[in-house]
Amino acid sequence: MTDIQIRTEGQAGRITLTRPKALNALTWDMCLATEQALDAWRNDDSVKLVIMDAEGDRAFCAGGDIAEMYRTGTAGDFDYGRAFWRDEYRMNAKLAEYPKPIVSFLHGFVMGGGVGIGGHCSHRIVGESTQISMPECGIGFVPDVGGSFVLAQAPGRLGEYLGITAARMGPGDAIHAGFADRFHPEADWPALKQALIDSGDLAALGDAPTPPDSALAAQQAEIDRLFDGEALKDVLNTLRNSDSELAQKGLKTMSRNAPLSMAVTLEMIHRLRGPGLDIRKALELEYRVSHRIMQQGDFLEGIRAAIIDKDKSPKWRHDLDSVPLIDVSKMLMPLGADTLDFKEKTMNIGFIGLGNMGAPMAANLAKAGHAVKGFDVAGTTAEGVTPVATAEEAATGADVVITMLPNGQILRSVAAQILPAMSKGAVLLDCSTVDVASARAVADEAEAAGMMALDAPVSGGIGGAAGGTLTFMVGGPDEAFAKALPLFDIMGQKAVHCGPAGNGQAAKICNNMILGVTMIATCEAFALADKLGLDRQAMFDVVSTSSGYSWSMNAYCPAPGVGPKSPADNGYQPGFAADLMLKDLRLSQQAASEADADTPLGQAAMELYRSFVEDEDGMGRDFSAMLPRFEKRGRG
Repeated sequence: MTDIQIRTEGQAGRITLTRPKALNALTWDMCLATEQALDAWRNDDSVKLVIMDAEGDRAFCAGGDIAEMYRTGTAGDFDYGRAFWRDEYRMNAKLAEYPKPIVSFLHGFVMGGGVGIGGHCSHRIVGESTQISMPECGIGFVPDVGGSFVLAQAPGRLGEYLGITAARMGPGDAIHAGFADRFHPEADWPALKQALIDSGDLAALGDAPTPPDSALAAQQAEIDRLFDGEALKDVLNTLRNSDSELAQKGLKTMSRNAPLSMAVTLEMIHRLRGPGLDIRKALELEYRVSHRIMQQGDFLEGIRAAIIDKDKSPKWRHDLDSVPLIDVSKMLMPLGADTLDFKEKTMNIGFIGLGNMGAPMAANLAKAGHAVKGFDVAGTTAEGVTPVATAEEAATGADVVITMLPNGQILRSVAAQILPAMSKGAVLLDCSTVDVASARAVADEAEAAGMMALDAPVSGGIGGAAGGTLTFMVGGPDEAFAKALPLFDIMGQKAVHCGPAGNGQAAKICNNMILGVTMIATCEAFALADKLGLDRQAMFDVVSTSSGYSWSMNAYCPAPGVGPKSPADNGYQPGFAADLMLKDLRLSQQAASEADADTPLGQAAMELYRSFVEDEDGMGRDFSAMLPRFEKRGRG
């Protein structure tokens, strides 16, 4: 995405807003990308902290991109804005509650949505150019994105003052009011960021220089006296009876703002102030207003006057002195079934390939609440999945298209079919096990078409697919991995991002080459133990706790009745079929040939499984059925 850059550098996750010409105004996609990155890094031990900053000289983020809300709202579609706010507020909560340090560098304008994305971080750094404000009352809205949470905690009556006048805070003011934590000269920021990247340790920030003086701190007593009224009318009366410069300036600003918005803002701050305040309580209260603001408030008129017609002459619903308390109460009434619940956004998913693995994976996604359309050439379906007639139909309108296919040739063919039908920015998530060259070729085609691709072969077999305990080995861009991570969490127990396109397949075939070789060695050892008169249980007891330990022995023992239950205890009915192991070993040797790698044991394992599957009785049996094969054979 060109509006936001997400990557890892050293020991830090990095999120950079990259819309400087639009003052880095926050879009819906930017919110979702930020949330996905946070989810991806939460349990990534290589990411010690997160750094958040923005390009350009003028603004960290000057607010939300509200033009689309106006377009949809004036057309009668209020659900667009509601959905945007739900996702944005969930992201705001995650920032505030994140278990790892997040360091935000807040330069230039930091307004509205900019406070939401940068102002809830654990370590908020401001510089000489910083100008922070909550200007929502000027466009018929209220301080949101968790802004009410910060305002309610500000000293004295600063919250009321800042919320209804949209006064701008310089660096000293921001620290005094609780919108920032540290001041560092902006010339020092590049070095600070690099130190955080290199160390992953907040100690790299060192001691913060003394911040500039705060005008708000100097005016605190007067602000507390002027803005301590219970309702909007009380504040107005106090300001009108004062001839101070601060009072008259505040009154002039408030005369331009939406009266209902200011009245609701005061009530919100008063309700939130006190024990038990947390970010979710504030966001839930804000969402009551967001849900209603286009129909019952002045938001659409405020946008019209400010950025559509730009006449700066909004026609508010109420006069400054006549905002009925009942209208304020209606804005803040509980929403019942529409209450903000902070649940994850569901996705539209296309799933192509509903075989033994694909069907349960698709069913698990549907069970989790995602809308899944499925296609399989054999006509198979999966529980909760809507069947469609073509692969193109499954891909149309999908946020993510998942494929589970037999080989690279078929993957290339399917990709050629579905990429023209996919939406720009969608992710093609291939969970097949294919050759590295095919994975990388499809990724290149997807990128050229404006999509992203991940190769994410799985480990765990049919049982893991059904139980949602698969392991995914993933290659592809960070942004695509972050978008798919919630799906990996449903379908599996672990997803490892292995690097760029093709690296997921590389990890899978290297892993399975080890597995094939070690299973052969384990089966050979049991057959040898039999002929030496060593009891199989004794063999297991020794090897499973000493240097011969392996997954093939301890978790998937090929000897019936020994160790944990495995396919050997079920007549070698396949958990992982020998013919699939042969496929993976052939892929490993194809890759080894292309990379000029010497893999003699991998080559030998491939030849043994080829003979077992194609010349003997291995077809349709578990890959651990090599043991009875070796039992019957002598050295010659």
